[in-house]
Amino acid sequence: MGSKSRQVIALAAVGCMGKYVCEELLADDRFDVIVISRTRQEWFTNRSIPIYESDYSLPSVLSILESTRATTLISFLNVNDGRFITIHCAFIAACLASTNCKRFMPSEYCGNIEAFPDRPRFYGSTREPIRKVLRGVRGLEWTLLECGWFMDYFLKPEKSHMRPVPDEFPIDLDKWTVRIRGTGDELQSWTLGREVGKAAVELCAAEKWEPVTYVVGQWGTFNEAVKIMEDFYERPMLKKTYTSANEIRFFVQANLHNEHEYQVQALMCDEFSIDGATACPEEKTKRQRETFFKDIKFSSIKEVLQKAEEVDFL
Repeated sequence: MGSKSRQVIALAAVGCMGKYVCEELLADDRFDVIVISRTRQEWFTNRSIPIYESDYSLPSVLSILESTRATTLISFLNVNDGRFITIHCAFIAACLASTNCKRFMPSEYCGNIEAFPDRPRFYGSTREPIRKVLRGVRGLEWTLLECGWFMDYFLKPEKSHMRPVPDEFPIDLDKWTVRIRGTGDELQSWTLGREVGKAAVELCAAEKWEPVTYVVGQWGTFNEAVKIMEDFYERPMLKKTYTSANEIRFFVQANLHNEHEYQVQALMCDEFSIDGATACPEEKTKRQRETFFKDIKFSSIKEVLQKAEEVDFL
C-alpha cells in the first residue's frame, strides 16, 4: 500500500469531519489514504478509498497499520462515554506497537482546551483522560487539533458534510430564530470544516508537531454573528431569545448525574459557550497559522456565506 514517496494516512471512525480530511488527502499527491471502519460504506467505495473493517480492538487496528504501512492514524470517533477512552487507548497501543505508525491525532475538534480542559464537561470525562495518557507515552508523536465551532452550522445542511446540531448551536436556519446563551457577547471562534480538513493534511506533512494545534477562521460573539447573518440575507431574525448564564449553570449542575444523555450534553455545550471556551487562544492560533498553515486561506463567516451562494457544496 502506497509508494515509497507517499505517506499512508489511516483515518478511523470517519464521520462528517473525517470526510473533509478524506477529500483533501485524495487531492494531495503527497499521501495515500485508507479508512478503518466497523462497516463498509458507499461514500468511500464510490471514491475508491480502501476500507479495512475493524472492531477497533488493538489486534485488529495493529494488523491494519502493519499491512498498509500507515505512518499516521487520525481518529474521528464521536462518542461521549467510556467507549471513547477504551477505543482510543487501543488506537494508541496499536501505534506504539506498529512498525511505521508513530503519529496520532485523537478525535478532538474542540476549543481552548488548555484554559478549559473540562469544557464541555463530557469532554472532561472522555477526552481529558486520553490527553493524560498521551502526555505519558514515549515513542509516539501526537497533536490535538482544535477549531472552535464549525462554521458550517451557519449553512444549510445540503452545503456541507457537517450535520446540523440545533440543540447545541444557537441559530436555527429553518425557523430563522436564535436562542442566545448568556449575553451573546461571550467570545467564540468558528472555522469551516473544509479548512479544518486542509489543516489536518498540512499537519501530516509537517516535520514536527506541537501537543495542541489551533485553527480559526473568525473570532467574534454570537451577537455579532447574528448581525452578520441578518445583514447578509437582509432579513431580521423572526425571534430572538436569551438563556441566562445562571439558568444554564443551574440546569447543568442539576443534571450532572445524567451526563451521558444527549439533552444534558446539549446543556453542557451551552455552558461551553458562555464560558468562552470555544474561543481558541488568538496569539497561539495566529503563530501556528504562520508555522503550519501559510498556504491555507481561512474564511470569515461572511466569506463562507458568500461562497455558499456561488457553489453547490463547500
